[in-house]
Parts: sequence; C-alpha cells; structure tokens
Amino acid sequence: MRAAVITAPETMVLDDVPEPAEPAAGELLVAPDAVGLCGSDYHFFDGTLSPAAGGGTFPRILGHEFGGVIEAVGPGVDARFETGRRVAIHPLMSCGECYPCRTGRTNRCATFTLIGIHVDGGLQERLVVPASQAFPIDVPTARLAALAEPVSIAVRAVVRARVADGEQVVVLGAGPIGQSVALAALDRGAHVLVIDPLDSRLEIARSLGAQTLQWTTAGEVAAFVADWSDGLGPPVVIDATGAAEAIEAGVDMVALTGRVAVVGMSGAQLGLRVGTFAEKEFDMLGVACCNDDEFGVAVDLVQRHGAALDALITHEFGLDEAPEAIAFAIANPAQVMKVMVRNSG
Repeated sequence: MRAAVITAPETMVLDDVPEPAEPAAGELLVAPDAVGLCGSDYHFFDGTLSPAAGGGTFPRILGHEFGGVIEAVGPGVDARFETGRRVAIHPLMSCGECYPCRTGRTNRCATFTLIGIHVDGGLQERLVVPASQAFPIDVPTARLAALAEPVSIAVRAVVRARVADGEQVVVLGAGPIGQSVALAALDRGAHVLVIDPLDSRLEIARSLGAQTLQWTTAGEVAAFVADWSDGLGPPVVIDATGAAEAIEAGVDMVALTGRVAVVGMSGAQLGLRVGTFAEKEFDMLGVACCNDDEFGVAVDLVQRHGAALDALITHEFGLDEAPEAIAFAIANPAQVMKVMVRNSG
C-alpha cells in the first residue's frame, strides 16, 4: 500500500509499505481519508523535533490530525465501532502511571506516545489504532473529521483558562488554533476579540462570530483592549502565536486576577517584569494536548459547527502529493491556514 514516508530531515517520499496486520483485541483497522498538517509536522520534517526535543525517529509516516473509516474491528471492541463507521483519532497515548497521569493530566504524560510522531500516522492507506483512541464522528465530509484534533487543543485551552459564560476573552493569533479557540470560547458564551496582523484571517474570525482587531503595535492594541474592556482588562487572554511580543502584551492587558493561557509554541524568550505577577496576581497557564474527555468535546464541536470550521481548510492535496503539500505549507505561512491531504472526499 502507499504511504508518505519521511526518510531523513526535509526528505519525504511516496513508497510502498507493508499492509498492516489484522486488528488484535481492542484494535481497529482504519483507512485514513483526510490528514491535516500542522506546525509540529513541519518541525519533525525539518529535523528540529528530534528525539531529544520530544520527537520521534526516521523513517516515519506523519499524520496525527486525521479521520478515517473503519475497515475491520478486532475482538472485544465496543459495539459503537463497526465497519464503515467514520472516526476521528485522538493521537496521544499516555502511560497512566507517571505524576501527570496520576493527577488526571494524561495529556502531559511524561512518556506519552503520539501517533504520527513516535509511531506511524495517517499519511498511509491503512493503519491499526487502539479503539480507545477512536471517536465516532458524524460529519458530511472526511476533512472535517481531521479537524477534531486541532479543535481539541482549543478545547484544552478554554478549559485551562476556565472560560465562562459572559466573560471577555482576547485571542492573540488567528491561525487554525486561534480560530478554534475563538469558536470554543464563543460556544461557552464568551465575548471574544481576535487579534492578528492579517485581515484575511480576521475575516474568518468574524464569520465565526468574534470581534476582531488588526495587530499594529503592542501599545495600540493594549489601548484598544482597555477601551473594549471598560478599562478593567479582559479576564482571559489566550495566546495562539508563540510570539514574545504578543504574550507580553497579553500579560499587560489581562485583568487583575485574570488568566493568561499560552498555547502558541516557539523558542522565543519572554521579557516580563517580575513585579507584574504579584501586582496583578494573575494565573499564567501553559496549554498542551488534550485529555480523552476533551477530545470528545472537540468531536461534538466539529459536529455542531462543521460549516464554520470548514473555512479553516484552505488547501487540499492528494496522498501522492504529500511531499508537495508539506513543502507548500512550510513555504507559504501567510497564505496557508490548514493544508489537508486526502484519500477521499
């Protein structure tokens, strides 16, 4: 069968790989029909997400954002799963024994395994996955099922930030995760302001129901947000940029005793004045992947808001075009929202 295999940094090839074995007890044989590409895929592809940085080894078949159709069911699997059923795949598998797992935060397992990074993922015609990682999903197109994983990161962000009905929430960054955060916060009844330099991305945020502001300078943005929040500052700021200037602006603008959640990732260093922490007594929160129950919430969001989320998918390629797809996504960050590699419609 065909698969897109990364054989070395910046080298992806189409290759014939062995067919998977029949699913064992508790497993499903799934045919991925759409696979989303994201920043962690780019970093694995270029070699920066190495084993030392928490990544996997080559050769590897990428694809942790994917949905697919069940082709075979192993013994002892829940009756919800049957052949022909479409599922979204939660790619993170935890050990259940380390400190984060014991405290209920399995998403930050110390020895987690991520499908598509540590083991082969969705950029192939078929693969076996644990049924415990599969979630039935009812959506009109295959590509929407693949959005459940990025939306699950947004669900984790609003859970960590304790977003509540009626609260004002500022979202910094209007990429796929920022847009999904805005939708998840709006779904909780929040009033959302999305800030980004690109008006094309802000247009999508407006279609979701958010208010928007084009990023100019940190000072101008902070002044607007102060007026927007009646001088009190928003209770919640969620960063989806990973940019130091944006995060520092978020700390400046958040309300006294508010929450700043950072889901954006980068190697940037922050320059925060230490006294701000005591003066504002705000919560600074990191956001990683989601827990199992939060993935289920993401599936529900995609099922209810699929038409709006579909606008996040800006480019599609076939499986045979996967090397071109990842090269295009990396080379065109301002043009690309979400690149999808598909096996079917």
